[in-house]
Amino acid sequence: MRKSALITGITGQDGSYLSELLLSKGYTVHGIVRRSSSFNTARINHIYEDPHEAGRRLVLHYADLSDSTGLRRVVEAAQPDEIFNLGAQSHVKVSFENPEYTADADAMGTLRLLDCVRDHCQHTKREVRFYQAGSSEMFGAANPPQSESTAFYPRSPYAVSKVAAHWYGINYREAYGLFITNRILFNHESPRRGETFVTRKITRAVGRIKEGLQDKLYLGNLDARRDWGFAGDYVEAMWKMLQHSEPGDFVVATGEAYSVREFLEEAFSHAGLNWERHVEIDPSYFRPTEVDYLLGDSSKARKALDWEPRTSFKTLVRMMVDNDLRLASDERLVHDKKYVTSDPRR
Repeated sequence: MRKSALITGITGQDGSYLSELLLSKGYTVHGIVRRSSSFNTARINHIYEDPHEAGRRLVLHYADLSDSTGLRRVVEAAQPDEIFNLGAQSHVKVSFENPEYTADADAMGTLRLLDCVRDHCQHTKREVRFYQAGSSEMFGAANPPQSESTAFYPRSPYAVSKVAAHWYGINYREAYGLFITNRILFNHESPRRGETFVTRKITRAVGRIKEGLQDKLYLGNLDARRDWGFAGDYVEAMWKMLQHSEPGDFVVATGEAYSVREFLEEAFSHAGLNWERHVEIDPSYFRPTEVDYLLGDSSKARKALDWEPRTSFKTLVRMMVDNDLRLASDERLVHDKKYVTSDPRR
């Protein structure tokens, strides 16, 4: 029988790549979408299926991690074999501004969903495999390299909330015998990354500067070092975790770290630009508590899951820049057309 998967956060970067992967493997994919007055499904529009069509394999449900009743209804409707909990308020800087909401969505939201799964499994006698999305930010100030045995030292409300969700997963696994796997993914990027995250903020600026649409890019800490991989590679590790014979906790990372400054250099140079002419430091972008150096040791995942990253740092940066050069070129055409049609002399 065809497997069924439920993805929270399906409209995000990871959710879109994971949906593509699962559909390619023959799954029926159910996704949770938050209600919004504007469309928020751009990342999955290319795989969207009209609900009036028979035999569709991508089914979207309105629900929210803050609403346990809605979550229970979706779980009962989807009857999932696997659940991927990717939904979260995932912006570290925003979590300092909205700590209560971040804790409710990321920590309590996970607890609500776990309790739905617990009840569902008890009532139906079905096994549901559960994937909990963690973050390298959970390690925070811990010395690199960080692995599954490294003690957490979270440095933001986002990271603290993710640590809580991680331990909720372990507790429910041990208390109720549920198949719950925690993953700790280090930074993973792509052309689908949100434009407020530093990597995409940089590559979008490169495109717009190249096209003359902006001149300055304002950033914070350029010395922060991160282990950056490609989101498309990492969703394969997510899937493999739930195919593994035993649940567990896994770090997923490239094992290489680069600074924001090095990301800038690679991105701007690929477009033939000098970043130092365009980048200025804005103190408002510094975090109240900085995380200086994250470097993952994914030895366990590589051995147990037969997984390894395929995309290099340089390839990743160039992939993102090329995408955003195309976007900026299109933006420039629209800008010029508006200028011509609004000129009263024409």
